[in-house]
Amino acid sequence: MQDEPRWLSNWEREAWLALAGLMLKLPGALDAQLLRDSDLTLFDYLVLSSLSMTPGRTMRLSDLAHHTSSSLSRLSNVVKRLERRGLLRREPDPDNSRYTVAVLTDAGLQRVVEAAPGHVAAVRRYVIDGLTKEQVEVLREVACHVTRQVDGEPEKAPETPS
Repeated sequence: MQDEPRWLSNWEREAWLALAGLMLKLPGALDAQLLRDSDLTLFDYLVLSSLSMTPGRTMRLSDLAHHTSSSLSRLSNVVKRLERRGLLRREPDPDNSRYTVAVLTDAGLQRVVEAAPGHVAAVRRYVIDGLTKEQVEVLREVACHVTRQVDGEPEKAPETPS
């Protein structure tokens, strides 16, 4: 005999449906702004901005996939497209030729720098503005907790914001 499912209470269901709605609507809204203003998808932007913040604007593809919460195959397709547009290039990892690194080009850096103000304004409009500092902290803690659960990582003590 199978155990009875642990059904959601009314308030748990309301929280889940609110989160599900957010997960479905927010990426589309951010994609629309970036596509309209910068001809980039949200995922393109995350890849380029991640590279822009690393030493040498370079990262192993496997690390970049982890950093962008992506599968390596999805990242590989996007990297090929961004490479064709001249926004990044792939090279063998100089430390271990079994790996490939993505390198942000000058054109890629220029594109992400130009896209950043509009993207940040959209993030502020849709997510940050209107929340208290405490609500932003709770949002960060919840997002980190759920991400760790999905990744199967052990629970960590909450970090304090910098």
